[in-house]
Amino acid sequence: MPAPIDITGPQCRAARALVQWSLEEVSRRSGVSVAVIADFESRRAAPAVEALRRLREALEEGGAVFIPENGGGLGVRLKYSRRDARAVNKWEAEGGRAGEDDV
Repeated sequence: MPAPIDITGPQCRAARALVQWSLEEVSRRSGVSVAVIADFESRRAAPAVEALRRLREALEEGGAVFIPENGGGLGVRLKYSRRDARAVNKWEAEGGRAGEDDV
């Protein structure tokens, strides 16, 4: 089942901070321009639905978990501990040919 795409600009900014990615890194991984992401995070403009989907998917692949409104408010947290997230980012930056794995 695909993830819903209802995320807010502040959630996007918080998720980016949690996974320790720059605007440029999120742009590279999602295919959404830096300007669109910056405008979204600062609430200046809302991206198209497809751009929101790509942003959310990229950030989730980085370890962000988006928390829906549940009486306590919208949120975001890490799927992994900070140490695990850094290790995953390091492994992804190793280079070389991508292979099949369970990570």
